[in-house]
Amino acid sequence: MIESCKVKKPLRRDIMIIFCTLVFGLVAGVFILNNTLLEQYYIKNKKLAIVDAYNSINTAMNTGDIKSEDFDIRLVKVCERYNIDVVVVDENSKMVKSSSPDYLYLQKQLWSNMLGGLSNKSKKNPRILDQTNLYTLQIDTDERTNTDYMMLFGFLDNGNVFMIRSALEGIKESVRITNQFMSYVGLFIVAIGGVFSFFLSRKITRPITELTNISERMKNLEFNDKYHSQKRNELDLLGENINEMSESLEKAIGELKTANLQLKHDIEQKEKIDQMRTEFLSNISHELKTPIALIQGYAEGLQDGINDDDPESRQFYCEVIIDEASKMNTMVKQLLTLNQLEFGDDNVQLERFDIVEVIQNYLKSADILARQKNATVQMEHYEPIFVWADEFKVEEVLQNYYSNAINHLSGEKIISIKLFQSEKTVRISVFNTGEPIPEESLGRLWEKFYKVDKARTREYGGSGVGLSIVKAIMDSMHQQYGVKNYDNGVEFWFELETK
Repeated sequence: MIESCKVKKPLRRDIMIIFCTLVFGLVAGVFILNNTLLEQYYIKNKKLAIVDAYNSINTAMNTGDIKSEDFDIRLVKVCERYNIDVVVVDENSKMVKSSSPDYLYLQKQLWSNMLGGLSNKSKKNPRILDQTNLYTLQIDTDERTNTDYMMLFGFLDNGNVFMIRSALEGIKESVRITNQFMSYVGLFIVAIGGVFSFFLSRKITRPITELTNISERMKNLEFNDKYHSQKRNELDLLGENINEMSESLEKAIGELKTANLQLKHDIEQKEKIDQMRTEFLSNISHELKTPIALIQGYAEGLQDGINDDDPESRQFYCEVIIDEASKMNTMVKQLLTLNQLEFGDDNVQLERFDIVEVIQNYLKSADILARQKNATVQMEHYEPIFVWADEFKVEEVLQNYYSNAINHLSGEKIISIKLFQSEKTVRISVFNTGEPIPEESLGRLWEKFYKVDKARTREYGGSGVGLSIVKAIMDSMHQQYGVKNYDNGVEFWFELETK
């Protein structure tokens, strides 16, 4: 299995860094905004609450409802909710309404503010937030408690003087606690985000890694692995496209390999044909040289009138010419047959027939050849054996083996034909008594024009092509053949399929 492509910056790490940076940035942004704006936001809400309390008191005063029990309840709720203190006095400094038991100190601070802080001056200059003809809203420090307050003081519509104040210390403490809490929450979110980004990046990069591995294998011309698409997003579509591309490439490469193999075969075939043509021309010229020379010599002798007075000599000359011409004709026919077999021009016609009957019929027709050589042909009785082969070509193989045996007989002059049947084949052998074939010649018997004993072959008119025809025929039927030496002779054999 090919390892994943090694990269300097894995995509999973980049996704984790981006996601964690984004989470950390968001948390940091929230913390900064909370630290800088939260206090202002609280102050703004406090300001609205104080102004709302002022409007409520002013309305109650105008309607004469300020001393009612319902107003007292509403005032207590507002004061508790927003942590504010209220004090209202008339023009004679008589207390009209107060929400704090320390109303005397509040009254004193009210007049101090109204008079510009002459009797109770703060250590710090107040910060004016809002100012109208009726009231002033400011932030000031209480000298007694050293606490910052938001104060709203001025006149009501009926002429009474009021002051509403709220301590800001709670706001600062709330901001501090909130920031501390946000820090813990931020750290937790960053940690959770890191874990989440790990699994998320793995989920995102898993199909990408799979596609990378597949492309790596495709680069090495391996197309077995396929992307398993779930048909959910663009990555699955990319995986399906890569699968189709892989199949197309595999098919194209297969076609190219087939074409390349065919091209190599054609080149080899062409080289083989050229070599065979060269060998053929060399061998045929060599084989035809002797009979042509004999024919030419004896024909010139007849033309020159040699032995005109001797009819027997003329007859001998004519017989030699006819015999050599017959040998040349036989050789040409054999060469044409061999050429058709070797170049695939002669198609094999497989049929089912009884090989025993074919052998027996041939032996009857060739009986005259055996009687001419005083040969004894032996063949036991066999039950019919049916084979799948080309009957005409099988008879030609048998003819070549038989004629080869006839022409190489010596000693007892016995030709023995035997059949050995196995499960799926039958072996037909043709044995003749005589001299064994030299071991160095056994492997070359099937070559064109090869002759073990050239003088003897010339004597009976052999061309050295017969066994080459046997080889071509057996190769065309994809069957086995061979030769085996014995002390007293030679056996040629071939096999045929029975099933």
